[in-house]
This record gives sequence, structure tokens and C-alpha cells, in this order.
Amino acid sequence: MGVDIAGILEKKAIGLEELRGTRLAVDAYNTIYQFVSAIRQPDGRPLSDSNGRPTSHLIGLLHRNARLLGAGIRPFYVFDGIPSKLKSATLEKRKQVKIRAEEKYREAVQRQDMAKAYSYAMQTTRLTEEMIVESMRMLELLGIPYMTAPADGEAQASQMAGRGDVWAVASQDFDSLLYGAPRLVRNLSLSGRRKMPGRREFREVEIEMLELEPNLKRLGISREQLVDIAILVGTDFNEGVMGIGAKKGLAAVKKSGRIESTPYVETLGADTLSQVRQTFLNAEFVSDYQLSWKKPDERALVEFLCEEHEFSNENVEETLSQLKNSNISTQQSLDSWN
Repeated sequence: MGVDIAGILEKKAIGLEELRGTRLAVDAYNTIYQFVSAIRQPDGRPLSDSNGRPTSHLIGLLHRNARLLGAGIRPFYVFDGIPSKLKSATLEKRKQVKIRAEEKYREAVQRQDMAKAYSYAMQTTRLTEEMIVESMRMLELLGIPYMTAPADGEAQASQMAGRGDVWAVASQDFDSLLYGAPRLVRNLSLSGRRKMPGRREFREVEIEMLELEPNLKRLGISREQLVDIAILVGTDFNEGVMGIGAKKGLAAVKKSGRIESTPYVETLGADTLSQVRQTFLNAEFVSDYQLSWKKPDERALVEFLCEEHEFSNENVEETLSQLKNSNISTQQSLDSWN
């Protein structure tokens, strides 16, 4: 879920039109996870076809990418590769959280408490290998390029942004800034009017843009010090120090310069500190990617979505027509695509 340093970062709300003409490296797992988590039936179950195969990820990819391409934005999806060993503890914790949520979901369903069931169901979200393969297939048919990173997808995406091959990284997490991305775009896949789970209420979700250098200058710190703050708070690669949030971490680093000059170094451990720093400051990446977008394969898309996964022919063809005309200006309900 990334590091929680939102409290010290300055964000700017932007409109989709302000991203026209840009290339964005999209954190694929993060984005697809959002689709699978949010696009569900009233009782919390993922949307699926008559064979029980989930379709939420395909609905999200079709809808959002049509919107982005129609707005003149070119997404490039970066999938995670082999996770770092430092991340094993975090992955195990997430697994246990999902197991507990599944138990609470079943209990809520038995009580007929659909609001609670929906909430717990969102916490059980998993991306299966089949979902990832289908997502890649979907991107191919849409003519959108993608790649699998050697390790963390955000690290690869951030290096691409740092090299100027893309304008920004699109992700919900703030880790991209730690990896050196000059810009981070959040809520790209969630923007618009969204229904609150279990309630008859809606809220507006705005696209946010964060810039690394202006934030570092405003805070009076370096990127290396921002990484130290994240380590104190806790990342996917380390536990952090109990009671230290982003603001306390900022104060400690600005006062001492480096974690080694604080009393927290013993809590973190010198080896862990060094390894996590290197993970962010010298991230593994590859440069043999191709930024090449193609026209959607309309016939294959209709076959894949309508014949294989029972999507509505009318809705799919309407989206393809809008995409062809590059005139998508309205956001339709995600739930209407199946």
C-alpha cells in the first residue's frame, strides 16, 4: 500500500484536460487492484460472467483507457516483477488481513448486513495470475503498450519518468517520489463522482498532481532525506518506528540530517536502513522498452469481451466508436459495462 507521507506533501488538483498530450507510466498492479476492489455487486462480490470468472478488471481497463485515450493521454502500463525479499513481511501481513476480512465478510452476509459485507469484501481483493494475463491481453487489444518490470513496477515507472520518456507516474502510492519520479499523478483511475460503499451518497474524487522538486524545496530537504523520513514512518520494505508519522519524521531528519544521527537508528537496524535506502535510491530497472501505441483491434476486442466474457455488445461498440472519434468527454457508470 506504499508509504504514508501524505501529511507533508503539497498536492495540486488538476483536470483531465491538463494532461492532454502527455505520456504516463501507469502502476499496473496498483491500478488494476483499484478496479477489482471498487467494481463490485451490492453484496460485495466482484462482477463476473456466467462461468464465475471475474470481469471487474476488464471493465475498469476498458472504461478508463477509453477515457484517457479519448482525452489525448497515452498510458504505458508497468507490471510488477519479482518482489524484493524485504517485502516478504508486508506481503504476509496483507495475506493475513485478507483472511480475517474473508471471515468477517461471511459473517456479515449471514447477518444480512450488506453494508458491512461490501466493506469487508473490498478488503479481500486479490489479483490472480489469470487477471493479470487477461489484463495484458486487454491492453494489447486496445493498442496500449506495457511491460513487466524486473522488480517493483513503480521503480521502473519512476526511472522512465526521470529519463523523460514519460511525463509522470500514475499511481495511488507516494513511493514513486522516493524512487525519483519528477511528477506523480494520483486518482487517475478513480476520478469522478463515486458512490460511497454501503450508502446512498456520492463524493467527488479529483485528480491530484505532486511534483518532487518543488516539494523538496518547500520542505528544505533532499530526496535522500525524504527516503529517510519514509523509512522512519515505515515502507513496504521495513516496519518503521512506532509513533513516528510523516511530520515527526520530517522534524527528526531536518534536525539531525540523517537517521544515523537520531536515536532511531538502533530500532531500525543499520543493515535494514542501508538496504531500504538502496532499494529506493538505486532501484533496479531496464531500458529496453518501446513506447508505441497502436489502433485498437476492434473485432478482437468484441470477441474477447462479448463472446468470451459476456459484455454487452452495445456498450462495447459504443465505447469503441467514441474511442475511434477521440471525443470521450463524459464518464459513464462502471457498473453498466457487463
